[in-house]
Amino acid sequence: MAAIRKRILPSGETRWLVDYKDGAGQRRAKMFPTKRDATGWLDRAKGELLAGTHVADSASITVSEAAEMWLKRAETHGLESSTIRQYRQHAELHIKPRVGGTKLTMLTAPAVQQFADELMAAGSRAMAGKVLTSLSGILAEAQSRGLVGRNVAKDVRVRLPKRHKARPEMPTSEELKAIVTNAAGRWRPLILTAVFTGLRSSELRGLRWEHVDLKAGVLTVAGRVDQWGAYGSPKSDAGRRDVPLAPIVTNTLREWRLTCPKNGAGELEWVFPNGAGNPESHANIVNRGFDPLQVAAGVTVPGKVRNEKGDLVDGAVAKHNFHALRHAAAALWIQQGIGAKKLQTLMGHSSIQMTYDVYGYLLDRTEDDVAVMAQVQARLLG
Repeated sequence: MAAIRKRILPSGETRWLVDYKDGAGQRRAKMFPTKRDATGWLDRAKGELLAGTHVADSASITVSEAAEMWLKRAETHGLESSTIRQYRQHAELHIKPRVGGTKLTMLTAPAVQQFADELMAAGSRAMAGKVLTSLSGILAEAQSRGLVGRNVAKDVRVRLPKRHKARPEMPTSEELKAIVTNAAGRWRPLILTAVFTGLRSSELRGLRWEHVDLKAGVLTVAGRVDQWGAYGSPKSDAGRRDVPLAPIVTNTLREWRLTCPKNGAGELEWVFPNGAGNPESHANIVNRGFDPLQVAAGVTVPGKVRNEKGDLVDGAVAKHNFHALRHAAAALWIQQGIGAKKLQTLMGHSSIQMTYDVYGYLLDRTEDDVAVMAQVQARLLG
């Protein structure tokens, strides 16, 4: 039984009181400034009561409390330290300061949109999208626990206009050839594998010899090493994949296996370890391997370098980040005619949409475009 009644406050202001019983039979009340607001809310509440998802405001917890439940669940489910750290940063730096004190039942889709707008005004759209995803995750967790009737952040989006989408950075063909040609020593096997397999840095550092079949010419991505040197599962189920090896990679790895450092037990474990046989750090790969290699290959841009005295002077610095080699691998495959679905598999993308978002401009470009346009002209004009 529910009713809407008009109330006059001591201040003389008019309010509309919704009087109803929740799913447990307990009487609840909620006030609204207009009868229309009260009626609309009651209609929604009736639907939630029928579905068994209604939560009264007085029984609701805050977004901050829900965030802690969500983070605790992430920890108990064994998510990687880097992922949990990112989630906590989203909660502590963005979500709690802005909407943390709001009760879940009081959070509305317009309020979430305002939250997203504030994030975009304060920082990048990319970060706003990630934080919004975390907020949606918090609400989804609360909804699964029966703490809120619906996830009001689910349909709120931070859309990036196409004009703002930067194409992925990658070396030109000439730069890539220079990098491959100049790669030497312990870094050559790593660089060649990165160029021809498109593996992420974490996947290269987590590659084990047991997952490399040199006879078949294929490697299996079965794990990754995070920034703290901990080995774990790939980023997603799609991250588990088989990647074929180019002959130069197979031959180079076969030679590298003979001198590759062993682990503390005297066994060959990691394909690209440090000198002690432990997983290599990303910083070492960049600072001791890839960046000096680019400078030696002439793949540089103007920047500040230190002279013999340790002073910063004008000079040449490495042009590309290590992730650019992953994009270069994708571009090489596309040039050879690999389709979007196969590219998604090789790159370990969780969705085909992600593949199109990153490489769509390459997939849409073919060498026959000019010839096709010429044929169109010929048919029209003769």
